Amino acid sequence: MDLEHFTPWASLAGGIAIGIAAALLVLLNGRVAGVSGIIGGLLAPVRGDAAWRVLFVAGLFAAPTVYQLVRPLPVPTIEASHAVVALAGLVVGLGTRYGSGCTSGHGVCGLARLSPRSLVATLSFMFAGFATVFAVRHLLR
Repeated sequence: MDLEHFTPWASLAGGIAIGIAAALLVLLNGRVAGVSGIIGGLLAPVRGDAAWRVLFVAGLFAAPTVYQLVRPLPVPTIEASHAVVALAGLVVGLGTRYGSGCTSGHGVCGLARLSPRSLVATLSFMFAGFATVFAVRHLLR
């Protein structure tokens, strides 16, 4: 384990913040905090339904700016070409369409509601992630 980058308290705080935000959205707006569904709703907007979606997405972009006031932003290192990253994004996007949701919708909100469909979806994308990492790190090198 890389103890230099081990951040249990920051991770716990982030998880709590995500849980509170998801709970508030469902309690105050009756909507599930599934990011792919929220953004998808902006692509084909329904009258009177866009404002909260725009505010949610704006919050996603504002959060790193607010975080940067407290601590420096981490510098990501991606060991893949732009083509591989674009392909990965496309595959994830297709997966969210076929799975009727993303990790936030199924993994956070769906599991909190004890949804069997979300359990299957979460187990599926976790397994796919494990298999992909294993293949890339052990079979393709």
